[in-house]
Amino acid sequence: MEQNHILDEQNGGFIAPYKSFASDAIHVGQEPEQWTSMAVVPLISLSTTFKQTAPGKHAGFEYSRSGNPTRNCLEKAVAALDGAKYCLALASGLAATVTITHMLKAGDGIICMDDVYGGTNRYFQRVASELGLDVTLADMTNPDNLKVALKTNTKLVWLETPTNPTMKVVDIKTCSDLVHDYNRDIIVVVDNTFMSAYFQRPLCLGADICMYSATKYMNGHSDVVMGLVSTNRDDLHKKLKFLQNALGCVPSPFDCYLCNRGLKTLHLRMERHFKNATAVAKFLEADPRVERVIFPGLPSHSQHELMKRQCTGCSGMLSFYIKGQLEHAKTFLSSLKVFALAESLGGYESLAEHPAIMTHASLPEKERCVLGISDTLIRLSVGLEDVADIIDDLKQALNAACPKM
Repeated sequence: MEQNHILDEQNGGFIAPYKSFASDAIHVGQEPEQWTSMAVVPLISLSTTFKQTAPGKHAGFEYSRSGNPTRNCLEKAVAALDGAKYCLALASGLAATVTITHMLKAGDGIICMDDVYGGTNRYFQRVASELGLDVTLADMTNPDNLKVALKTNTKLVWLETPTNPTMKVVDIKTCSDLVHDYNRDIIVVVDNTFMSAYFQRPLCLGADICMYSATKYMNGHSDVVMGLVSTNRDDLHKKLKFLQNALGCVPSPFDCYLCNRGLKTLHLRMERHFKNATAVAKFLEADPRVERVIFPGLPSHSQHELMKRQCTGCSGMLSFYIKGQLEHAKTFLSSLKVFALAESLGGYESLAEHPAIMTHASLPEKERCVLGISDTLIRLSVGLEDVADIIDDLKQALNAACPKM
């Protein structure tokens, strides 16, 4: 499926929304005819094992790790939303990362975006590298850096866009084309967690794999830990399906049910996240106590035009630098009332966190400094509350942190 490049002026100049997204989220993989009861809502199949009519002859399921009816419903729905042939559900976003990386062997090279989720950085640099994988970090917002980093042993290129937490935007198509021109066999992965399938389709832009921490927007209710991996390539699906079973990093049927349910309102939730985050970003940008706001939905973002060319909108994620020192950031965060001071993101509730102390504390201080993850950087996951209440909360917390500025 090709990317829709038609710009929609009614959508702020972003590309037009994907056709039939809401219908696919609600109906694909949910057919009542797959159940003898004709249940409209997919059943939660809790059985760990399934009766066989004869040795080796079963009705499509034999053991719940290798296949589960409830998981199938979720995987079919997500594949449709990603414009993919296949999707696999894993136990967490990091389980998805581990499963993908297990397609490699010692001596193979990985190029990873320098600014990524702290857990991804930690896994590649402190776990995968110890297993003999050659890990290189590069700022791929400049494709020339990727070109320089490519080597004969490169087997995997890991993009994250927008990045966590400094909201850099990577040109997926340019980077995918560059990598595949160098070597068609190199696998390009895009971590699409910040955007969800509603706002960005990496596979339509040339990526080989789209992955998520479904814990975030795809589930959207802060009650499931899960990973998702989508692809259009038969060979990659075959390898990943084998590893899903062989490694055993599978989610529970109940979690699959919850995530599948969350997808039904994904389009509505993401539109509200976008609207609320835009209002928050504009408020913060106008406040003299804020040094800088980083939100790809604002024209002030250096890659705003790129964002509009490859996305249908923006999520509720934004970061900003508060004026002052660490104590000002801490006071701001501890003064919030609508926002919860907590890690994770993408739920219906508004969350705030301090990357240098919380989500990215595993990065060495020198690396954080280079990436711009300073003591005054604050990351917000803007939720679905009334926007006036969200902004009033930010205003009172700024008043508490910086009363004389």
